[in-house]
Amino acid sequence: MSECGGRAGGGGSSSSDDAEEERGGGGGPPGLGSLSAAPAGASSADRLRRGLRGASLMARRRPELLCGAVALGCALLLALKFTCSRAKDVIIPAKPPVSFFSSRSPVLDLFQGQLDYAEHVRRDSEVVLLFFYAPWCGQSIAARAEIEQAASQLSDQVLFVAINCWWNQGKCRKQKHFFYFPVIYLYHRSFGPIEYKGPMSAVYIEKFVRRVMKPLLYIPSQSELLDFLSNYEPGVLGYFEFSGSPQPPGYLTFFTSALHSLKKDYLGTIRFGVITNKHLAKLVSLVHSGSVYLHRHFNTSLVFPREVINYTAENIYKWALENREMLLRWLWPHGGKSLLLNNELKKGPALFLFIPFNPLAESHPLIDEITEVALEYNNCHGDQVVELLLQHLQRVDAPVFKSLASEPLAQLLDPPLITVSPCCNTVVLPQWHSISRTHNVCELCVNQTAMGISSVSVPQCSFLEMAAALDSFYLKEQAFYHVISDTMECSNFLSSYSPFSYYTACCRTINRGVTGLINSEPDGFKSPNIAFSSLEKECEVDTPGSIPHIEENRHVFAEVDTNSTNFTGLSCRTNKTLNLYLLDSNLFWLYAERLGAPSTTRVKEFAAIVDVKEESHYILDPNQALMKFSLESFIQNFSFLYSPLKRHLIGSDSAQFPSQHLITEVTTDTFWEVVLQKQDVLLLYYAQWCGFCPSLNHVFIQLARLLPADTITVARIDVSQNDLPWEFMVDRLPTVLFFPCNRKDLSVKYPEDLPITLPNLLRFIMHYSDPASVPQNFANPPTKECLQSEAVLQQGHISHLEREIRKLRAEISTLQRAQMQVEAQLSSARRDEHRLLRRQQTLEKQHSLLQLHSEQLQALYEQKTRELDEVAQKLQELADASENLLTENTWLKILVATMEQKLEGKDGAENLTPPEEVHSDYPEPSGAPWLLGSTPPPANISSPLAAERSNENRTD
Repeated sequence: MSECGGRAGGGGSSSSDDAEEERGGGGGPPGLGSLSAAPAGASSADRLRRGLRGASLMARRRPELLCGAVALGCALLLALKFTCSRAKDVIIPAKPPVSFFSSRSPVLDLFQGQLDYAEHVRRDSEVVLLFFYAPWCGQSIAARAEIEQAASQLSDQVLFVAINCWWNQGKCRKQKHFFYFPVIYLYHRSFGPIEYKGPMSAVYIEKFVRRVMKPLLYIPSQSELLDFLSNYEPGVLGYFEFSGSPQPPGYLTFFTSALHSLKKDYLGTIRFGVITNKHLAKLVSLVHSGSVYLHRHFNTSLVFPREVINYTAENIYKWALENREMLLRWLWPHGGKSLLLNNELKKGPALFLFIPFNPLAESHPLIDEITEVALEYNNCHGDQVVELLLQHLQRVDAPVFKSLASEPLAQLLDPPLITVSPCCNTVVLPQWHSISRTHNVCELCVNQTAMGISSVSVPQCSFLEMAAALDSFYLKEQAFYHVISDTMECSNFLSSYSPFSYYTACCRTINRGVTGLINSEPDGFKSPNIAFSSLEKECEVDTPGSIPHIEENRHVFAEVDTNSTNFTGLSCRTNKTLNLYLLDSNLFWLYAERLGAPSTTRVKEFAAIVDVKEESHYILDPNQALMKFSLESFIQNFSFLYSPLKRHLIGSDSAQFPSQHLITEVTTDTFWEVVLQKQDVLLLYYAQWCGFCPSLNHVFIQLARLLPADTITVARIDVSQNDLPWEFMVDRLPTVLFFPCNRKDLSVKYPEDLPITLPNLLRFIMHYSDPASVPQNFANPPTKECLQSEAVLQQGHISHLEREIRKLRAEISTLQRAQMQVEAQLSSARRDEHRLLRRQQTLEKQHSLLQLHSEQLQALYEQKTRELDEVAQKLQELADASENLLTENTWLKILVATMEQKLEGKDGAENLTPPEEVHSDYPEPSGAPWLLGSTPPPANISSPLAAERSNENRTD
C-alpha cells in the first residue's frame, strides 16, 4: 500500500508540487489540512508568514512581476513626496543679455556686465566715461542716443564704455548696487569717479566731459582775464611759473581741486583758471607761484590763506565753495518730486529767466546782457571794478587796462564813500484816508541837511527813517490838508522822531474821471478803474480806465527829478530784492507755460517774477524781446513800493464752456465782460473740491429759469482754476455775490447765516437790485424820467414774477395730485412688501427644515456608504477565499482521481501477485482514507514515494 502510495506520489509529483506551491503549504498532505483550517482560526502572524511565503514563491516563479511592483511602489512614493511636500517657487531663468548699442556705435558695450574688463580698459585710457544702464529702463533707452551722439564727437579723445548692470550673472550687478538708472561715471586717469547728474542731453554731456578733460582754463592775456572775471559764474585763479620746472609745486594740487569741484558740483558752477604771466597775476594780487585767488564781484576778493589752511585739493575746493558769490544761478529740475523750486522761492522774490542755452557755444550774448543787468542791479556802492567789468561786457573801447597796470585790482575793491542825500519813496494814499477822494499819490522824501526843498532822488536809505516819515505824515494829516490843490505842491515838515531831520511831501491832485491821463499812459502799465454813475436811464458798459502811478507817468510830476529811476544798486534800495535764476527753455519750457508763457512761440524767451509771500507773480510781455532794457524796466517797476505791474492772472480756457447754458461759466478772461457789464449779475464762487457747492446747482438752475436772462445774469466761477483781482476774491466757499447794474462798486455778499434757497435768493436780488436801497451819499438824485422808467421796469418784473408764481402754483397742484397717487401706490407697495416678507419668513423656515433634513440624509448616506464599503470588502475577501477553495478543490479532485487510478492499478497487481508477497505488517485499509487523515505513511514506504517526499522537503 505504501509502494502504491509511493508510486502514486511519484507518478503525480509535478502536479502535486505545483499545487503545494500555489497553496503555499508545507510538505505533503498535512498542508491541505492546515490550509482548510486557516480561514477559521489562523492568527495575524500566521497570515503574515503565509503572505511572506507567497511573496517568496512569486519572486522565484515570476520575478518580473516583483520588479514591476517594486518600481510602481517607488513611483507612487515619489509622487506622494512631491505632491504632499511644500510647493517651491518656480523661477524662469533670465534670458541671456543682448547688445544694447549697435555694432557700429563708438561706445564699447559690455552687455554681460564685465566690470573687470571695464576696469582694465579704464587704466589704459586718460579719460573714460562709464555708462551703467539697465536694458528695461526707459531713461537708459532714451539716453542711449544722446551718449552715442556725444561719443561720436569725442571718441578720438575719450573712451565711452557702456555696462549692463542689471544681468544677475554679471559682475557689475554683484558688485554695484545702484538705486536708479542710468548712471554716468567719468574718470580722469586715476581720479574718479565723477558722477554726472545733469540733463541727459548730448550737448550737456559733451560739455561736462570736456570740462573733465580740461578742468583748468588757461588765461594768457588781459582780455581773457576780463572775460574770466566778468563771467556770471564764480572764478578761482591760480598763478604758477612754468619757467623753472615743467610742473611747478602746487600745480597738481590745484588741478585736482578743479576735478573735486566737478565731482561735488556736477553743474560746474566754479570755474578754475591758470595764469602763468607774472604781470598778469599782479592785476589780481597774485605774487608768489602757487597762490590761489577767488574773485567776487561785490564783496572783497580773497587769496587762499596757505598759512592757516593746508594746501590740499579738498581744502582749496571747500574754501572756494564756502566763500563764493553767486550772481546768477542755474536751476535744473529733474522732473520728479523735488523741493528745489520751493527752497529757492522761500528765500524771497525770484526772477526766472527762460532762455535757449547751448552749452557748447563759444559766446552767449543774451547771458552777457543778463549778467550786465545783475551786476548793475547789485552794484550798491558804485564799485570801480564792477564798472570796469561792465564796460568790458558792453565792449566799450576805453583805456581800461592803463589803470589796472598802474595799481593792483585788489586796490580797486574798496568801495567809494556815499554822499549823504535824501531818501524818497512814493506813497499811494489808501481808500480810508481823508484826502483820498481827491488825491492819489504823494512823493515823500527824508532830508538830513539844511532846510529846503530838495530834488526827488532815490539813493540808499534806511527803512526805519522812511517808516518814521510815513508815521509823521499821517500824524500831521490835518496840517498837510490845507496845502493841497489841483497842482503839485511840496511842503517841508519836521520829523516827529528826530529834530535834526525833516521830510518833504509833494502831492498831486488826480481826478479819477480825467480821461487825459488815460490817453497819456504808456502801454503795458494800465490798471483798471471803474467810473460808475449811480442811477441812469439805461445800463451801459463803461470801458476800464486807469489810475496812473508815479512810476508809470513821470510827466505827471514834472518837477520830480528823473534820477529816481536809476537802476544801479537798486537791490540795496528796496525791500523787494530779487534773486535771479536761469533755466534752459529748450528743456524746461513747460514751467514757463505754467507761469503764463505762450505754448507756441518762435523764440523761447520768457521772464517772470514770482513772489510767494505776496501770492503774486508778474510776467514780462511775451511780445517784448528779452533784452537788457526790458529787464531793467521790469525789475525797476517791481521794486517800487506800490508796483505798477499788473498781477498776472491764470485762468481756464473760456472756449470750453458753451454760452447756451442757463448758468454762465465765468473765467479770468471773461470776468470783466460778464460780471462788470450792464446787467445785474448774481455770481457763485465754487471749486471742484468743495463738497457743499454741488448741492446748490439745482437751486441756481431754478433761479435762472425764473429770472429774465435779458436783465439778470446768473453766473458762477471756479476760483481754483481762475485767478481774480484781490478785490474780487472771497475767503470761503461757496460764496454768492450780487453785482447790481450801474453800481458794480456796491456789490453785496449774500448773508452767511441765511440758507441758500430759491425764495431767499429772490428776496436778496429784489432787495439789492432796487435803486432805493443805495445810500444817497453814493448816488445822484434820481430824475423823474429815470424813476418812471424804473417803475415800468419793476412793474414788468412784478408781472413776470406773478406769471411765474401762477405757473408754480399749477405745478404745485399737479405735484400734489401726483403725490397722492404716489402715496396710494406706496401704501399698496407696503402691503405687498409685508405679505412678501411673511412669505419670505415661511420660506426661510421651510428652507431651514429642508436644510436640516438634507444634512440628516447626507449623514445617513455617508453611513450607508461606509457600511456598503465594508460589506463589499468582506465579499471581496469571501470571493478571494472561495476562489482559493475552488482551486484547492480542483487539485483535490485531481489528486483523488490520480489515487483512484493508482488504487485500481494496485488492485490489478494484487490479483496477479502470489499471496505470500502480498503480506504486509500494516494491512491496507479499504479505499484511501489515509489521504484525508493526519497519520503519515509507514516507514517502509516504497522508494519512489520516499524520493517524492524528499523533493517536497527540499522545495519547502
